[in-house]
Amino acid sequence: MKSHKIGKTYQQPHFYIQNKGLNSGRALIDPIPNCFVVTTETEEQRNTLFYLCFSLQIGRYFSYYIKGSVIPFITIDDARKVLNTALLNYKKDQWQSKVEKLKKITVYEENLKQQITTIGQLKLAILRT
Repeated sequence: MKSHKIGKTYQQPHFYIQNKGLNSGRALIDPIPNCFVVTTETEEQRNTLFYLCFSLQIGRYFSYYIKGSVIPFITIDDARKVLNTALLNYKKDQWQSKVEKLKKITVYEENLKQQITTIGQLKLAILRT
């Protein structure tokens, strides 16, 4: 894990972790200006770490380490500490079922967001006719 520099590309499988704001610790597929990059050897490792980080952020494990009163942020050392602690407690069998459930819930959530957007557009269309 290291700080991401805008414009830099990576050849290895990788993902990003947001490091500023109230969503610090959130796993990202695409980079943003304030993020860390996590590079891995294989795509399988990338997916495992991505969903581990995703679940840690949902479970608010990073929130304890968020500092700053005006702009909240998490340091790279604290992010490493959270990930390393989670990896020490990692049990592959239990984790795989949780990851599959998280993937299904995420797809369902995206579907609901799309439905809400469509309903909003339908309301506007009705009011404008």
